[in-house]
Amino acid sequence: MRTAVGAIPPEAKDGFRCEEVPWQRFRHFYGPGEEIPGLLTTLGSADAEAADKALWQLWINLHHQGSTIAVGALAVPFLLRTATAGHPALRARTLRLVAEIGRCQHMGDGSREGLLQVAEEPLLIEGSTMCPVDWTIQAARQAVTDDLPLLLPLLSDPNPEVRSVTAYVLAAVTDEVPRVSSALRFRLANEDDAVVRVSLILAIAQLAREHQDDHAHRWARDLWSDPGRPPEVRIGAGLAWLCLVTDPVPDELRTLLTDPGIPQYDALLQPVPWLTWTDAPGLALRNCIDEMLTVNIPGTVLADPWDEGPSG
Repeated sequence: MRTAVGAIPPEAKDGFRCEEVPWQRFRHFYGPGEEIPGLLTTLGSADAEAADKALWQLWINLHHQGSTIAVGALAVPFLLRTATAGHPALRARTLRLVAEIGRCQHMGDGSREGLLQVAEEPLLIEGSTMCPVDWTIQAARQAVTDDLPLLLPLLSDPNPEVRSVTAYVLAAVTDEVPRVSSALRFRLANEDDAVVRVSLILAIAQLAREHQDDHAHRWARDLWSDPGRPPEVRIGAGLAWLCLVTDPVPDELRTLLTDPGIPQYDALLQPVPWLTWTDAPGLALRNCIDEMLTVNIPGTVLADPWDEGPSG
């Protein structure tokens, strides 16, 4: 799969010449891969209603129950071009599909270890193609990296949902990490939307964690410990810091994340892509905080991070 995606000529991508791609070698979750180019073509058509239906079908075929499949990686270059040049109303959903194809199954995992996890278990094999799922993820991520010139301008898209999901996609790049991190930080310094701010912070942290940026945890701590920062920035940076280190949770951070005012941000931050898949819609943030702050020691009762202890 990695070889097949890497072999797609740039002119075939830019010219949307799907016929030059070996779709027939792979299947999607419900049928032969030859069906995918027709859906991609419809997605990029002038018929907005037909494009919407095609995108819905692509989601079903390429990302079933949180899992990705080999042929999905072949679709990534064409999905990216449709996202940038197609119907603006479908841009965020199309980019979100790209991001999910290039990420391990993560539904419900809001832990310090799992929230920013990208790679899949190396031994996990996709049944219908016998292709290691991580190879598909790697191929999709490389396709994203190859098309950075298409993605970086979307950090300034007028639609905040597009900016947020673009950060989610960019967090999976495999190369040019300093360039991408710099673009994300620049956008963060100029961003005023709460969801986008948190998405940018988590994207920066995800890149830093995977590519071993030893300075990122200090950057995150500076953000969450600064009372002059907007609350969503401090919350997002707190989650990022917890994912970047294995240190015990400082009392100051625990107090921030268990403040009685935190629940008001549950609904506000639900659209943050990293939080969308966590359990219980509308409670994703609190569930994530619970999982990150609760200490599970064998033979002991779990400590509730929201419990202030016995009174009196």
